[in-house]
Amino acid sequence: MGLILLGALAAVIIGLVGTRYYAGLAKRRGWAQFIRVDGPESHQSKRGTPQMGGIAIIGATLAAYAIAHLATWNAPTISGLLVLFLMVGVGFIGFLDDWTKIRRERSLGLRSGQKLLGQALVAVVFALLATRFARDGTTPASFRISVVRDTAIDLAFAGAILGTILLVAWVVLMITAASNGVNLADGLDGQAAGACAMALVAYTMIGIWQSLQSCRAAVVPGCYEVRDPLDLALVAACMAGACIGFLWWNTPPAILFMGDTGSLGLGGALAGLAILSRTELLLILLGGLFVFEVVTVILQVGIFKLTKRAGGGVGRRLFLMTPIHHHFEKLGWNQVTVSIRFWIIAAVCVGAGMGLFYGEWVLVAT
Repeated sequence: MGLILLGALAAVIIGLVGTRYYAGLAKRRGWAQFIRVDGPESHQSKRGTPQMGGIAIIGATLAAYAIAHLATWNAPTISGLLVLFLMVGVGFIGFLDDWTKIRRERSLGLRSGQKLLGQALVAVVFALLATRFARDGTTPASFRISVVRDTAIDLAFAGAILGTILLVAWVVLMITAASNGVNLADGLDGQAAGACAMALVAYTMIGIWQSLQSCRAAVVPGCYEVRDPLDLALVAACMAGACIGFLWWNTPPAILFMGDTGSLGLGGALAGLAILSRTELLLILLGGLFVFEVVTVILQVGIFKLTKRAGGGVGRRLFLMTPIHHHFEKLGWNQVTVSIRFWIIAAVCVGAGMGLFYGEWVLVAT
């Protein structure tokens, strides 16, 4: 617990100081946000706000994780390092996207296919490494699909080769979906950072509980077969602290945006935490706000294409604008109102997810 508290506190402090310093540096260098012309009119005032603030979040997380381990002389685990690798790797794809926007001075960066390819490559490396480094017969990742723990659905049912291919495909799907979900939610000051912090606090609590109820301590009903739950909790705590430090400066009116560097990196890391803590499908509930954002975009695009074909080239839209938070802005809601109400949605989803997680343990253990 001391390790986790130290990491979280260090991340908050480094995030607070580092984000403020980076915001000044980005402003002097002209690393500014370019606003899409078809967006809400209230967003035009954000033009010129420094971006790529995800660099500060990732930097604070890495520094806090290192400080916690150096201060306590605990060696880092492969599970913790894999999640950090995923955050940095996917975040780097976001950085390339942000940098392209800055260099071209427009709101569009990499093509969607380029971003997906980059995310997929990082996910493949993560998946292959996560099936190695067994300790006491347990690897960081499992070939079984998990909800709050591994289920009977085994991806290796047809052999090692096919099982590896299916696992890689599953991991790629999870990482690209989660990272792009957070990316879509990052459209209003503080919205994505606040929602991510809530989900990361949940994963901190999950990691602590899994460590206390680990099958390595005693094989009893309800114990968890997770390789490094406590270090995963530390990573989640460091990320949550970094998000809180960043959020101090990202609340309306934000002096800095996280950009794709932050949103893709955070989303990828959330997927990594879900995979390595064996709570893959639980992420759908813990990250319910991000799922909501993705689903509305899919509905908007799908309905527009269907009605365009049926209507002689004229498509109809289900919402005024997507991602969905822009729809409510178009209805006249204030940005702060939208963000806070979406935080409430995120909090309800996290609470429901934690209730499901603990409720399952109660049923199994008793």
